[in-house]
Amino acid sequence: MWRCAGGVMETPLNCAEEQQPPPVLPDARSTVTPQEPTTDKNDKGKAVGFVLVHAGAGYHSESKAKEYKHVCKRACQRAVDRLKAGALAVDAVTAALVELENSPFTNAGMGSNLNLSGEIECDASIMDGKSLHYGAVGAVSGINNPVLVANRLLSEAQKGKLSAGRIPPCFLVGRGAHDWAVSHGIPPCPSEKMATKFSLSAYKRNKHKMELSEKVETGFNRHSKKRRQASETGLFCKDGRTDGRTDGVCGRAFHQAIHRPFPLLRFTNKPLPKKTPISEENKLFRRTTENEQMRNENGSGLLDTVGAIVVDREGNVAAAVSSGGLAMKHPGRVGQAAHHGCGCWAENTSTLNPYSTAVSTSGCGEHLIRTMLARECSSAMQCEDAHQALLEAMQNKFISSPFLASEDCVLGGVIVLRCCRCSDAQPSPDIQAILVEFLWSHTTESMCVGYMSAQDGKAKTHISRLPPGAVAGQSLAIEGGVCRLVSTATTVD
Repeated sequence: MWRCAGGVMETPLNCAEEQQPPPVLPDARSTVTPQEPTTDKNDKGKAVGFVLVHAGAGYHSESKAKEYKHVCKRACQRAVDRLKAGALAVDAVTAALVELENSPFTNAGMGSNLNLSGEIECDASIMDGKSLHYGAVGAVSGINNPVLVANRLLSEAQKGKLSAGRIPPCFLVGRGAHDWAVSHGIPPCPSEKMATKFSLSAYKRNKHKMELSEKVETGFNRHSKKRRQASETGLFCKDGRTDGRTDGVCGRAFHQAIHRPFPLLRFTNKPLPKKTPISEENKLFRRTTENEQMRNENGSGLLDTVGAIVVDREGNVAAAVSSGGLAMKHPGRVGQAAHHGCGCWAENTSTLNPYSTAVSTSGCGEHLIRTMLARECSSAMQCEDAHQALLEAMQNKFISSPFLASEDCVLGGVIVLRCCRCSDAQPSPDIQAILVEFLWSHTTESMCVGYMSAQDGKAKTHISRLPPGAVAGQSLAIEGGVCRLVSTATTVD
């Protein structure tokens, strides 16, 4: 069985003081703090593993930092408890996600964002690096822990074909996913019990803003139509005034009417182009992290998918994600949390891959789907320098991706790990070691993470933030650490 000898990062250092980012990536800021392994003579016979979790990429206020960190600690502890009990990576990562889903402070499971109809629809997926099997649910209602359904789909698929040679499903959505879950022993939960005072309050605010924006847009379209008709019929003179008809409007007054500021529609901290139509402004709140008004109202920003990645005692990896989706999304919308290669990825080492890798993503689902960021980051981690590989993947495959060429604000975050057998000589042939490198990166204003090995007394947590002056959606931050897991061979007397 595995015995942990090695630590994790205590406090991230500011890499800006240590080294300059590569010149080709001027917006990147990064931190990596490797740790020297230490051996505890009292650790023999104890189970080993490692877990890294995140509570969503977005904006995490200082006033609620304790709550975000606390839920990450609990999630890590749940996963480690399962590892100590002998569970494999898939079961441990599921346990971590259940804890994250049960928190009212995360946008997953209980307390998720409400859609346009005032209902909660959740997405979740899980991947086993050993078997490469994957299970997912999308837009499912009435299930408090959607990751349990995804995990059950994965385990059922591993059993083989159904009756009459039918292939078992790996991805179910909507009512079909709900009914399948109930038929397989997963208890339903009334949607009204899944909503919290925080999610209901956010829904009311967002609904009010949408109603205001729709009124503004309706007025804009009506005035634009009148102006166009007046121009076509020659109602406007060269000086901008009408020819005397009562339905005409002074050109200057009309200009002021359609260009007056609408601060309630500013859902981003980035200045909007002057010629951006109002209808485009209305879409921005779906894909931005925060604005000053919302910070003042509830002290936190729009958070997305939560996730976890795990290494177990055998060196297997697993990854999982869960999300309530974007606020005020259209009913039936499925985000990256349910899509293969977009929400999570896990793959054990093989003849083609020298490292086992696991990835979990968060952010704007549409951006993550179009770039398949989870699988891209997993592939990148096969390079020799993990930190540089992730830096380039986030810059070239996400921020500057040709699939997002029309986007000026690309929002997302990832947690990644890779592990391999240590090649250095061990003091005894009965002792083997696995080196785990773990990193997180985000283009959002902040990202809350937690991590823990099975031999740690408690989990460590950290809220990573973009450096001062960095623009969310155009810059990125990278931090991480190293953990060495040491195994002792079991003997039979």
